Amino acid sequence: MSSVSPSGDAQSLSTLLAEIRACRACAAELAHEPRPVVHVSVQTRLLLCGQAPGRRVHESGLSFDDASGDRLRDWLGVDRETFYDHPAIGMAAMAFCYPGTVKGGGDLPPPTRCAELWRARLLEKLPRVELALLMGLPAQKWALGKDHPGSMDAAVREWRRFLPGAICLPHPSWRNTAWLRGNPWFEAEVTPYLRQRVAEILRS
Repeated sequence: MSSVSPSGDAQSLSTLLAEIRACRACAAELAHEPRPVVHVSVQTRLLLCGQAPGRRVHESGLSFDDASGDRLRDWLGVDRETFYDHPAIGMAAMAFCYPGTVKGGGDLPPPTRCAELWRARLLEKLPRVELALLMGLPAQKWALGKDHPGSMDAAVREWRRFLPGAICLPHPSWRNTAWLRGNPWFEAEVTPYLRQRVAEILRS
């Protein structure tokens, strides 16, 4: 049994989150002021692992506060209030700051520096996590390492292989709409399981 009290766990996590939110490691490379966005607590049991905040999330400071969040909430079977207010749900992308936009549209990929600096330390402070949703290739490769099958498509198709601790999902971005339309099995097989599992976690 751990000798650290629940209040000590919360204080330790709070200290780390303050460090993350004060991070300016990428400031010289960004065209905007860094704004790390992360929402977790010691009660987090469902961890949503995306890629990086988009422009709208950067402006609001609220993870998945955009159309991709609407799609994700539908996959999970939760409303907006539950999504943001239930203590079991946590959100920590592979990069905490909006990386900027590529010429011609679309967001830049999450810089690896952020995960190298913070991710292992943060996950150590979240011992109650039962299920991680790995959305997109960067999150999947970081979490699965050599067990990752090589592509997002392959990882999602093999979603049962990583249970019970993780599920590989496409990122809920509009950019994956064509993939979802071409793979109706995802809505038929993965979404029902995901909704049931999320409901169980939120009830416990």
